[in-house]
Amino acid sequence: MAGRYKAIMDAPIHQQPEMHSLLALLTEAEEEYRVQNRSDRYLRQSRLRYDAVIEQVNCSIDRGLSKEAFLKLCDNSYIKKGQNILISGSTGCGKSFLACSLGRLACDHGYPCSFFPVNRLMDELAAARLDGSYRKVLKKIERTPLIVLDDLGLKTLDLNSSLALIEILDDRYKRGAVIVTSQLPVDKWYELFDEATHADALWIA
Repeated sequence: MAGRYKAIMDAPIHQQPEMHSLLALLTEAEEEYRVQNRSDRYLRQSRLRYDAVIEQVNCSIDRGLSKEAFLKLCDNSYIKKGQNILISGSTGCGKSFLACSLGRLACDHGYPCSFFPVNRLMDELAAARLDGSYRKVLKKIERTPLIVLDDLGLKTLDLNSSLALIEILDDRYKRGAVIVTSQLPVDKWYELFDEATHADALWIA
């Protein structure tokens, strides 16, 4: 508000607005500042891997991503509905970049997002079990409107890791959105788990 007010006062008198317009301009400036500040804070906290924006996403039939399908995701309705997105494909095809572009868009529109490489997240949860902060970490993840689980399937999941993953998804069912990226097609996910019933539970989630 102060910056906008100074700019207006520095303008020639005949260009300065009357009182009601001045108040509207100052209010607009403050709102824009707060929205931008909130978006920047969410973006910093998200720890997204790539500084990606939706305008950089290459939509094509060859990549299995049509422009129409992508635009449906850009209204963030999947976050409001607590729906999940699975992005699969070979190494280097842009899975993580696509996920990060959607994560940034969420931050810009007021939805906090958290980016988690799956293997690193499992290591962090294992450490949290030891220091007693496991439930606290899970609660923080549960409260985040959108989380990105990146590179599921780089290595198999032991019993504790698969249970943690199921618990995260179960806590978020229809209450928080999840974007999962994976090199593995879904029919290969069973190979990731020591316990087959955990693969069934993950698929249902």
